[in-house]
Amino acid sequence: MDQQGQSGADLDWREGGIPVSRRFDDPYFSLNGGLAETRHVFLAGNDLPARLRPGFHVAELGFGSGLNLLALAQVATVPIRFTSFEGFPMSPDELARAHAAFPELPGLSQELREGWPARGFTVGQVTAEVIGGDARDALPAWPGRADAWFLDGFSPAKNPEMWDDALMAQVARHTAPGGTFATYTAAGHVRRALAQAGFTVTRAPGFAGKRHMTRGCL
Repeated sequence: MDQQGQSGADLDWREGGIPVSRRFDDPYFSLNGGLAETRHVFLAGNDLPARLRPGFHVAELGFGSGLNLLALAQVATVPIRFTSFEGFPMSPDELARAHAAFPELPGLSQELREGWPARGFTVGQVTAEVIGGDARDALPAWPGRADAWFLDGFSPAKNPEMWDDALMAQVARHTAPGGTFATYTAAGHVRRALAQAGFTVTRAPGFAGKRHMTRGCL
């Protein structure tokens, strides 16, 4: 990867600085407000920040622009951990261009970019680790367990490998008892895979007119 310019993420850009994956033909965050979507789906969907305590561990499938990490860091008032799995990381310049869409997060986004692309860095109270490569290979080898999961791959219709039964089973295997997940998708096969893996799965109102999202507890 060119550390400053174009990366393996293979991006187009829409008006408003929204990155779109050419590989999956899908935007990295909602055209109706990426930060608001993150707060609705991933934070509220996992009952955060109310559950946060020192050492709480959030894990994620699909780091993308790092927006979910930034939103988490904005509400974290105690030291917590964050691990994300990303197959096609952005370059620092691409991150900066994406982060320009969120002027309310300037200090945190700068911290993220200053730590990037090192595997471990700190953003606010969050100690973060981004593990590169295919999550189907990386997650089984990961020794950790998460208290909450952000399942934020591209659309299941466009990136089905990120939502297959085996990977959802690995998510459950790497979840602490009582741990939770949240995702924007309400696709039936994703809900069934997570239920089969051991989660109690429920639907909740989606973001910006989307009828449903999915959340659950192990």
